[in-house]
Amino acid sequence: MADAEQRAHDPGEQAGLPERVHVDLPRVRPEDMTTTQAVAPPPDPEGGRDPETEFVLRNAGL
Repeated sequence: MADAEQRAHDPGEQAGLPERVHVDLPRVRPEDMTTTQAVAPPPDPEGGRDPETEFVLRNAGL
């Protein structure tokens, strides 16, 4: 386990990283990460009603 930790912190291991890892995908800048679709807020799932209050009033026995 100590050998693995030593290799993880060895600068020689990191120096060869670009030669060992090759990815053909271009880098994506954070400025380019935007939505391309117009979005709208979802509809109200309760339709403007308050189900908790209605439950209390319905079952209060008034």
